[in-house]
Amino acid sequence: MIPLLHWYPHSQYARKFFKQFITSDISWEQVDLSRKFYKELLNNVEVGIYFADRDRTIVYWNKGAERITGYSSSDVLNRGCADNILVHVDEEGNSLCTRICQLACTVADGNEQSTDVYLHRKKGHRVPVTVNIVPITDAEGKIIGAVETFRDNSTGLADKILLQDLKKAASLEPLTELSNRRFIETRLRGGLEERKRHGLSFGIIFGDIDQFKDVNDSYGHIAGDAVLKMVARTLSGNVRAYDLAGRWGGEEFLIVISPVRGGTLIKMADKLRQLVRNSFVEQDGSIISVTITMGATMARPEDSLQSQVKRADELMYAGKASGLNCVTQDVQDLNEEN
Repeated sequence: MIPLLHWYPHSQYARKFFKQFITSDISWEQVDLSRKFYKELLNNVEVGIYFADRDRTIVYWNKGAERITGYSSSDVLNRGCADNILVHVDEEGNSLCTRICQLACTVADGNEQSTDVYLHRKKGHRVPVTVNIVPITDAEGKIIGAVETFRDNSTGLADKILLQDLKKAASLEPLTELSNRRFIETRLRGGLEERKRHGLSFGIIFGDIDQFKDVNDSYGHIAGDAVLKMVARTLSGNVRAYDLAGRWGGEEFLIVISPVRGGTLIKMADKLRQLVRNSFVEQDGSIISVTITMGATMARPEDSLQSQVKRADELMYAGKASGLNCVTQDVQDLNEEN
């Protein structure tokens, strides 16, 4: 989304877009790339934007307006702006849509307006917004309607965004932007509980970048961070949407695969290993590639979080001892159905 700081309601982009759109007899599918650009731009700002013609009929309604009001474009297009939709009122409860419609005033006299009002949200409650209204003219300078932009002034919106950011910060590891250890542990506890109650099988893959210290020693910590990000993106980008790849700590990664059978688990682990081996980063003219050793294990009925992770960790170290760049799996898991 384009932040509010970089959006001006009276911008030349909004004016140019609506002039092109309203004065044209062609459909959305036929508009040129320039108009598509403006439409995309206006649909990706955080403010609400709508255009009403001289009869106050709404003919454009952006995604920001949908988010702030709860009304979709299909709810409002080709309806009058006073048809019991936004129903602006002031602090004293006076209806501005039926008594002193500011949009109608702008269409009549061509003057821009800005004020604070309270609009009606689809769920019924009132939302404080700052409204800006500018006239739109055709090629001859005749006023053909007006654009109204509005932004949510409620502290609740800011609080929701802050809460989302805090939740994200609490669950993500900052360097790689993968799930952090705490979040992985929560997912594992949930998986073990589901296995106990519903018999849902799942497995984990514990991976450790081989000889990562050599990367830091030879190329520096900036290069080391780049390698960590490369491996993280490779792992997270090549698991299923319902699996979870996270950074356990240092150069260690843990992937939760659910649901899965033992034979499939090792195939998935080996695919990830191969993808890491064939990835690389360029740093100061050098090509840096690494390998990863993995231990894979299915959850068992008697498992705790600690026991399952410990088993995967031990399998990974067994692979390190046997020569690196490999996947080691418990023999017990190999007997499971693919």
